[in-house]
Amino acid sequence: MASGVLVGLVAFAAGTYVGYSKVPEIVRVQGLDNKDNEITALVDFEPFWQTWNILNEKYVPADISSTTPAEITLFNQKLVWGAISGMVAAVGDPYTVFLPPTESEIFKDDISGNFEGVGMEVAIKNNVLIVVAPLKGSPAERAGVRAGDMVLEIDGESTQSLSIDEAVTRIRGAGGTKVTLTVLHQNSEAPMEIVITRAKIDLPVLNTELRQVDGDQIFIISLYSFSANSPTLFRDALQEFVDSKTDKLVLDLRGNPGGYLEAAVDMGSWFLPEGKVIVREYFGEGKDEQIHRSRGYDIFNENLKMAILIDGGSASASEILAGALREQKNISLVGQKTFGKGSVQELVDVTRETALKVTVARWLTPNGETISEKGLEPDYKVEITKENIESGDDPQLEKAIQVISNL
Repeated sequence: MASGVLVGLVAFAAGTYVGYSKVPEIVRVQGLDNKDNEITALVDFEPFWQTWNILNEKYVPADISSTTPAEITLFNQKLVWGAISGMVAAVGDPYTVFLPPTESEIFKDDISGNFEGVGMEVAIKNNVLIVVAPLKGSPAERAGVRAGDMVLEIDGESTQSLSIDEAVTRIRGAGGTKVTLTVLHQNSEAPMEIVITRAKIDLPVLNTELRQVDGDQIFIISLYSFSANSPTLFRDALQEFVDSKTDKLVLDLRGNPGGYLEAAVDMGSWFLPEGKVIVREYFGEGKDEQIHRSRGYDIFNENLKMAILIDGGSASASEILAGALREQKNISLVGQKTFGKGSVQELVDVTRETALKVTVARWLTPNGETISEKGLEPDYKVEITKENIESGDDPQLEKAIQVISNL
């Protein structure tokens, strides 16, 4: 065992009806003909207003009693929300989404940590709804949902045309209720139905373990999310590692769908000198990047022997941290390719009740490599087979231990 991994004594600090022939027609909207309007000069809005007026004049609702002014106004508002949603969807980015009132309220509850559901992160990849990762200990994980699963149906209805937020709205629900997901596991030929009982979701953060392997001690930090309080808990976990007197550390980021950027920067700062780049935020051609740098806690010396575990459920902040430590500290990545969630979203209020979640930037590693879509490839690729899962074996962890033992 090495004499120590600390640079020196350190004080750990926290770092959408209208119109049917007998219904009064809503005021027709005429085409925009202001030739001085730059947008109008470039884009023909006439088909939009023509469609709007045709719906007002000709559409017959299923319930022909829906003719009160209030009902007509409500339907008209739904048309507006639908038009905005279609415009946003035309961008072609699954993470850029318009949130009407109900969806906006749900999303804000989610990011505040106050929600009930099944406990899994989902995304759209290649036009398919994919499970990024089930949260540790969640109803989804207990029911057998795995990172990389394709979600083909929700309660018997296809997910093919759903946005992420529409899918989330259908999957989540009150604790004690059930939802049936038809999923296709990776490397499986036939889909299967998984029934999940929803519950209140408590976001897990991390777990630590000191493991004896062939007479050697390996300290393992399993990090499940990058929440607001994860930097403090990570600091405490590092203190446990230092107190264990071993120099061998495995950071397990498998199934970690990410979270706060600031948490990833803070964690990376324990390993990197002040000023070292952790991640670059790219806003587009001709615009200045925003560079996020280490705060310089940098408590470990060259005696530290470390590897990072990754898989298809490692996304966003997980990819930021793993990419930074590999490029700046030469720390090996073991496992499978990460998810490739390398975009930055900003939540912008459109009205008091609606919002737009819009992609405003892309993450780049310190060396300028994009994380989006392609993800991070491991230095040591190790698959987890169905047999491994059934037997409880973990060849990825075994490989990580082998890697650091040979350093």
